Parts: sequence; structure tokens; C-alpha cells
Amino acid sequence: MFRTMSLLRALTGTVRLVRHAPRLAAGLPPDDDVLLDAPGDRLGPALVAAALTDPEPAAKLLATTRDAAEWEDRDRYVTRLSAFAYRRDGWLEHWLSVAPRDPDALLVKAQLAVRRAWGSPARAERLRELGPLIEAAAEAAPRDPVPWRLALDHARGTHAGHTAFEALWEQAVRRAPHHYGSHVAALKYLSAQWYGSHRECFDFAEQAAEDAAPGSLVQALPARAAFAQLLAGATPGHAVRGDRIDAAADRALALSAEYPVGDLWPADVRNLLVHLLVERGRWHDAFAEFGRIGGQATTFPWTLVAADPLSGFLEARALAVREAARRTPLRARAGGGTGR
Repeated sequence: MFRTMSLLRALTGTVRLVRHAPRLAAGLPPDDDVLLDAPGDRLGPALVAAALTDPEPAAKLLATTRDAAEWEDRDRYVTRLSAFAYRRDGWLEHWLSVAPRDPDALLVKAQLAVRRAWGSPARAERLRELGPLIEAAAEAAPRDPVPWRLALDHARGTHAGHTAFEALWEQAVRRAPHHYGSHVAALKYLSAQWYGSHRECFDFAEQAAEDAAPGSLVQALPARAAFAQLLAGATPGHAVRGDRIDAAADRALALSAEYPVGDLWPADVRNLLVHLLVERGRWHDAFAEFGRIGGQATTFPWTLVAADPLSGFLEARALAVREAARRTPLRARAGGGTGR
């Protein structure tokens, strides 16, 4: 009887898959239309100009974010510009040659230096040499929290103790209490991979999400803590319970629903969330979230779980389509439910 029921379920799932998968897949952008780390209308021209060794658009863009206190955008743009300079830095060298004290150029320079040091076998030693560079970026723009986010990353890599880290954290949140980048830096420090534990990581993330402003990406911080645990492969005795992970996903789902489909602003959070939903087997939720992502795939988290991030995104999306189709009743016209 058990084998008969198992066969029946398998056959039913196959019928559902054949019936619903093409329709579900048709509601998503084709694979060829999915972009990895699309720069957007503001950053795109700066990257194009940088490829031509012209730093002026990048300088104007970062100056605008600094003057308008657009710290989240500023953090993203600095990270993306430094990633570009990691491969082609002639435009940054030109910028620094004509404006050696420009606070925006100094910040990109510091971010680039930290990125290079993190990739070195002598990481801690090389990072320690960069302290003055980060201090110079912070002094050049006293209101800016991004150099302090960078200082938090630097402290983690140089094995700074809790007291030193807390002092840097205070400086960061004094400038921007809800800055997502600073919260992510603190979360990494508190993770089991570094100087904390899964429970400490979750406790911090959940409290920060409770205190976050409406619509703030910090509300998705518990989902990031859940991802850290999944990535580390925590043993049962040290792992946070599954219901806590699902609650983190639910909170991130509520945040994602506040933003338009295909919006670049929450793209990183949505990509992280959909990976978490797939890992939890919440197939209908995962399929719906892929719909909100649209064509905006991001390097994070896929570069940490797949050899090729874009392929990792597309494979996870195809899996969510198949599994959501298998669980959609034959008479249903659309997938629904939590898929837990």
C-alpha cells in the first residue's frame, strides 16, 4: 500500500509539473533578459565613463549622494565603483591625481585597498597597513557613515576585539542609525564564522529589524543571519531553530512586498531572500519572490553558493518553478500558499 501511494503521488506530481510549469515559467522574464548586477540609470553612466578613463561622472554622482545624505546609495555606488577599479583603476588614479583630497575619491580608494587586502594570503597584516587610509576618508567627510562601515569591515579582518569594534559601531550609527551596510558589517562580526555565534547573530539582527524605520532594508537583516547559518552548515546543537528562520523569511517577504517588481533598491535583499526560501522548501513563496525580482539578479548571494552567480540564480529559479508546479492543484490557475 505504501509503495502504491508513493507511486500515485509521484505520478500526480508529474502531471501537475507538465500542466503548470510552462505557465508559471511564462510569467517570469526569459533567461536571456536576466541581468547580473544591473547598474541602474544613475550608476551606469559613471561606469561607462570610467571605462573610458573619465572619473568626472563618478565624482559628480558620489558628491551628490554625500551632499544629499543618500548613504545607502552612496555605499552601493562606492562598492560597485571600487569593484570596477579592482579590474581597471586608471580612471581612479587619474581622479586622485587631479583631486588628491577629494573625499569621494579617497573613499573609493580606501574601499579598493580593503578589497585587495582581503584577497591577500597576508590579509590581516595588509589590512592593518590601511588604517590611515580609512581614517583619511572618514576625516574628509565627517557626516558620512560609509567610511565607518569600511572601518567595521577592516576591524573584523584585523581581529579587533569587541571593545574596539563597539567603538567603531557607535561612530557608524551616530551618523546613520539605520544604515544597512553598517548593520551587515556588524552582523558579519557577530557571526559564528568570525567572533560570535549563530544565536548572537540572530539576536542582533532581530533587534535591529524591530528598531528599523519603515521600509528600511535593515528589516531583512534576520534573513541575512539565517543565510549565514545555512552557509556555515551549523550543527543542530548550535543552530537557530527552523521557525526562527521562517520568521526571518516572513519579515523579509513583507519588506519586499512594499517595493515595485524589478526595483533595483531591494534587489540584493530579494536575491538573498529567494535563496533562503528555496533552501527552506517554500516553493510557492520562492516562485512569487522570483516574480518580484524580475530580471534583477545580483552577485550576492549566488557567488557564495554557485560557481557562476548568474547560472546559480537561473538554476534556483527553474527549481522553484518546477517544485511550485508540482504542488499546484490540477484545477488551480495560479500558485499560492506558503509552500512550507
